[in-house]
Amino acid sequence: MHRTTQYAIDVIEEKIVAGRSVKLACQRHLDDIKKSKLAPFMYRFDEEKASVIIDYAETLIIGEGEEKQPLILEPFQAFIFGSLHGWVHKETGYKRFRSSYIQIGRQQGKSMLNGVLGTFYGNFDGYNYGQIFCTATKQKQAMIVLNEMIKFIRSDEDLDEMFNIKEYKSEIDCLITNSTITALSRDTNSIDGFRPLLGIVDEFHAHKDNQMYKLLEGGTGNLNECLISVITTAGFDLNSPCYEMYEYCKKILEGVHSNDSRFVYIAELDKDDDIWDSSNWIKANPLTCKIPEGVKRMEDIANTAKEMGGSELRDFMTKRLNTWVQFADNQYMNMEHWKKCESDKTLEDMRGKTAVSGLDLSSGGDLTSLSLVFPYNDDNVRKYFIHSHSFIPKNKVAEHIQSDHAPYDMWIRDELLTITETLGGIKTDYKYIIAYLKKIIEEYDIDLELICYDPHNSSAFLYDLEELGYDSLSIVQSARNLNDATVDFRLEVEAGNVEYDKRNKLLTWSITNAKTVSNSFGEIKIDKDLQTKRIDPVDAIIDAWTQAMQQELDMSQFVTDDYLDKLGW
Repeated sequence: MHRTTQYAIDVIEEKIVAGRSVKLACQRHLDDIKKSKLAPFMYRFDEEKASVIIDYAETLIIGEGEEKQPLILEPFQAFIFGSLHGWVHKETGYKRFRSSYIQIGRQQGKSMLNGVLGTFYGNFDGYNYGQIFCTATKQKQAMIVLNEMIKFIRSDEDLDEMFNIKEYKSEIDCLITNSTITALSRDTNSIDGFRPLLGIVDEFHAHKDNQMYKLLEGGTGNLNECLISVITTAGFDLNSPCYEMYEYCKKILEGVHSNDSRFVYIAELDKDDDIWDSSNWIKANPLTCKIPEGVKRMEDIANTAKEMGGSELRDFMTKRLNTWVQFADNQYMNMEHWKKCESDKTLEDMRGKTAVSGLDLSSGGDLTSLSLVFPYNDDNVRKYFIHSHSFIPKNKVAEHIQSDHAPYDMWIRDELLTITETLGGIKTDYKYIIAYLKKIIEEYDIDLELICYDPHNSSAFLYDLEELGYDSLSIVQSARNLNDATVDFRLEVEAGNVEYDKRNKLLTWSITNAKTVSNSFGEIKIDKDLQTKRIDPVDAIIDAWTQAMQQELDMSQFVTDDYLDKLGW
């Protein structure tokens, strides 16, 4: 049995301890081997090609430490390399996987994986004049990957003759193929227009945007074979492009999305695993926790994290257990609870229902947000559906994409955000909001009871609001006035009684940005850490929530035969 397939079998048969995500990756491999016997499936597993990179890796010498020693791959490492290079197109023989996402705990050999890939693609993959890039947010981090290759090269006299190291230029020349390996940081213009045979994106969780990844990926269009390789640990920012990719890749493993050209390997604990149970740690740390000494070192780190809490706990969960954690003492919303509230429902499902609207008005060129909160009954339980939409001046879009590290252009495309073009395109024209609100009220026959607005910046808006003909209410933005709604909204989310359109990434982004601040009485409201962390959509929801949570529902919805039977009537 080939080592790649043997690992997959051993994981599925639980001879090797692994989390659900790794099990799904292994099952995908085994299922695809079965599918490869059938004509419609375009790929097959070539054991000989899989062995080439595995055998190459085990010719390398580890020079770090007291004495040199040969590199011996762990089973999970052989699975990764074998999968990346063994799966090929049946007709062309080209490698199947053009991108990969590997997420694993700290000190589990990420740099080694990069070092093997870089040197192999550089001189031994049969491609001449190739371009290999090691990228990171900082040059120092990019050099860590390059230095791992340099250590392999300098530890082996034969290998050293095949490469020319230029540390002063952060480059390595590959003498057999005339290829180059270059370390790059966020100076993205230097790779724009290039064609990477291999692009390594190291510690992607630290990237504020996906510009570097997209530039690498964009240069591969005309290459028959290439690999954009992301190798990272989990991170702290659930608004990051890495977390978005992580969620997408999880859905590939679950079979929700289909992407035959992306390899995924995510070593993490399962959702209900006890983080203090050392027997679970190997799921995220297959290298460290394979031996008792490694588990003991982890226990020391875990005990410190448990006793100190705070940043030590966050670091232990994120870096050691490879778990994405939006961790802050004043974080407003538990994002796991929020994610469970996502729904396929839209405004169409609220046709004819009663709503309360909330408005958060910008002072100039920032976001202006509108919300509609629909209280309704579902099987005798009070529920809420949220609709959220925002507005931004046309000439401020590009500026905010850069300053906020957020995809405003994509939100415009997805009709979550409307650009306003009047008033010079630099200040939000509130007439757009009135027109939008009037349009959806008429289109969906919404019974709008009240418009709740933040009085700040509202003076120019009140006349237009009165012309709309609906009752309005000024909501003072103090912790005392907003506390009840702020707390109740969070509790209803936690209880699973809130629903929102799962396609509204702008709303989720703002929820993630929201923190809490309190007054001397312990009453809270939401705020943000940075000016670029916008929370306007959430502000608009809470404005509406102050009244929606008190709204009387149509009791006739409760009076059903089943309900009367329960009462014994």
